[in-house]
Amino acid sequence: MREDVESLDLRDATANWVDAQILARQIDERIKALADFSDTPLFFGRLDYLRAPGADRAEGAEGERFYIGRRHVHDADGDPMVVDWRAPVSQPFYRASKKDPMDIGLRRRFGYTGGDLTAYEDEHLSDPAEAARASRLLQREIERPRVGPMRDIVATIQPEQDEIVRSGLGGTVCVQGGPGTGKTAVGLHRVAYLLYAHRERLARTGTLVIGPNRSFLHYIEQVLPALGELTVRQSTVDDLVAHVEVRGTDDAAAAVVKGDARMAQVLRRAVYSHVTMPTEPVVVVRGSRRWRVPAYELEEIVRELFDRDIRYGAAGKALPQRIAHAVLVQMERAGEAPDDRVQDAVARDSAVKAAVKAIWPVVDPAKLVLRLLTDADFLAAHAQGILSADEQKTILWAKPVRSVKSAKWSAADAVLIDEAADLVERTHSLGHVVLDEAQDLSPMQYRAVGRRCTTGSATVLGDLAQGTTPWATRGWREALAHLGKADAVIEELTAGFRVPTDVIAYASRLLPHIAPGLAPVASVRENPGYFEVRPVDGTPDVVAACEESLRREGSIGLIAADARVPALAKALAEAGIPCLAPGEETTRETRLTLVPASLAKGLEYDYVVLDEPQAIVDGEPDGRTGLRRLYVTLTRAVSGLIVTHTAPLPHQLG
Repeated sequence: MREDVESLDLRDATANWVDAQILARQIDERIKALADFSDTPLFFGRLDYLRAPGADRAEGAEGERFYIGRRHVHDADGDPMVVDWRAPVSQPFYRASKKDPMDIGLRRRFGYTGGDLTAYEDEHLSDPAEAARASRLLQREIERPRVGPMRDIVATIQPEQDEIVRSGLGGTVCVQGGPGTGKTAVGLHRVAYLLYAHRERLARTGTLVIGPNRSFLHYIEQVLPALGELTVRQSTVDDLVAHVEVRGTDDAAAAVVKGDARMAQVLRRAVYSHVTMPTEPVVVVRGSRRWRVPAYELEEIVRELFDRDIRYGAAGKALPQRIAHAVLVQMERAGEAPDDRVQDAVARDSAVKAAVKAIWPVVDPAKLVLRLLTDADFLAAHAQGILSADEQKTILWAKPVRSVKSAKWSAADAVLIDEAADLVERTHSLGHVVLDEAQDLSPMQYRAVGRRCTTGSATVLGDLAQGTTPWATRGWREALAHLGKADAVIEELTAGFRVPTDVIAYASRLLPHIAPGLAPVASVRENPGYFEVRPVDGTPDVVAACEESLRREGSIGLIAADARVPALAKALAEAGIPCLAPGEETTRETRLTLVPASLAKGLEYDYVVLDEPQAIVDGEPDGRTGLRRLYVTLTRAVSGLIVTHTAPLPHQLG
């Protein structure tokens, strides 16, 4: 299929140079979408229908066979050989069961090793004599060692995951899922499905995946290209709101106030405080005539713009045209016949421009936020009744700042500027946004993401138990309201596919302390995994645990409190063990990644050595956040976990 596209002759296919460039680009993208992945097979399943899909149920109706794969594959005549996993005819591969065979006589799963077909497994779903049983190939694929970036799960999607993946474009879905339940994969595969089902619409409006940090985005970046989807943009929230360079940090108290949704009201007041009601008329001179728009009529125009609740900048641009229209009405009453050109000329008149500048001046979002954070009187005037005096004092900068460029903006400040920018000019909305690790966002960050999908939908992914910021989400309904998607459907995934039984059971001891009432993940893994809590005498014993893990197959993660990472990196180097930083791709030669606890979220490794749990807890500003960070780090292992400690373990672990 790729060679067919590469052989196309474009010389006589287009009428002009522009069309030729556009077509050439589309063909280049098609060639990239048809790229080979050496260890990724084109098909992984087969469905034998008892009757052809769509045929009536008459006796003698002939069945049909379909091979299911990551991509649609056709032969030289254009006839399908492999059906895309997203096609409706493929759905029974994920949903059919002995209880509801969905007209499937046989479902076959294929097993692969390094891209080579090595096994297959059959289920005769419509045969009452065959008992239902768990798929060993499915279990083996779930437990396969992980080396390199995250891979797709199209061969192992479960029925409850498939329902979320195939939910419609019109609605927003929020997925609460504990560690290893596959929520990130579900979100990415939902994007792939929506691009398949609504390609033209999303090609116009765009799609976006938002992750917690760039290491995480690098980890997941190959999933969608492996499914043939190359147009999905990836970003962090900080990248979305990068109107200024972030060079500073906030303490927890200031960040909490700046991230509070009430700041949106403060900003709105501050923006619209620049409007001044007119007290003088506008006099426009055209030729020998003078046209006068009285102050009371100007005030009516301004109040009408207020009542329409349009963006500040749009209203400012509309004001000169409204004033010009008032002048044209007078001209028509005087017997003249002005047209649109006359109205545009009046709108550009110096007297009109001067009036607009005085009534509705231009607002720079960054300068506005800078004034709020440095001018106590200005902040007090617009935060009155919204923020307390102590809260205002908390967010005020101690030292004056000369300009926007010299200011040491924090990440929370950038979000405030983004809010102000949206009050001035509407933010562009996309067709669909996936927001992963959403539990760590502040209300103002939710608003920033929501602005990017006001006319589209979203997939929100997260786990309340893994919230590791002082402003972490308390409940999904509240978060979805800040996102602007209060009517979203909330789904919960509780079946764990990644974390072994013994590991998730140990980590779940923390749930009553960090997320009371949240259901623990129930691992469906047949293999309980390797798990050990090991008292050690110091760093050499931690290095020895890494060496022990490296004798096993797969990727290894050494996770430690951020403050302990330099000492561990030095110890590994002295022992001659090469290691990577999060986001760097593992290879067969270098399989150990040294992970600061603050960057562990969303990552996974076959074997994890977790260094000094109490140090991870102590590295956070409060006890609950520290225990949540520990919960995250305890649940990164796919096959085995060694917990090493010299200090006593947190008592919440029992």
